Amino acid sequence: QVQLEESGGGLVQAGESLSVSCVASGNILSIGAMGWYRQAPGTQRDLVATITGGGSPEYADVVKGRFTISRDNAKNTVYLQMNSLKPEDTSDYYCYADSVITPRGTYRAVWGQGTLVTVSS
Repeated sequence: QVQLEESGGGLVQAGESLSVSCVASGNILSIGAMGWYRQAPGTQRDLVATITGGGSPEYADVVKGRFTISRDNAKNTVYLQMNSLKPEDTSDYYCYADSVITPRGTYRAVWGQGTLVTVSS
């Protein structure tokens, strides 16, 4: 079984920075794309950033220039560095992994439990 565990959320003030990380576990051979989504109460879950297995990132327009996604394939870990945070960035941030290959098979669309990021004004 594959699991994703996020860490690093918390409370910061507007303009500050915060980094969140997500570790995948479960006898993993390789992972395809990984990414971060966010969901505020009463809203849909929206893409924040994704990164391919080869390290090519893509970002939602609202975070371009402020957030940076990266990954360490040897550690099965994806990171999200968030700079110049705004109150509207307040949300639960969910880690996502696709095409997770294990000896028992391939897992699609694996999600973490989420970590809360709160940005005060």
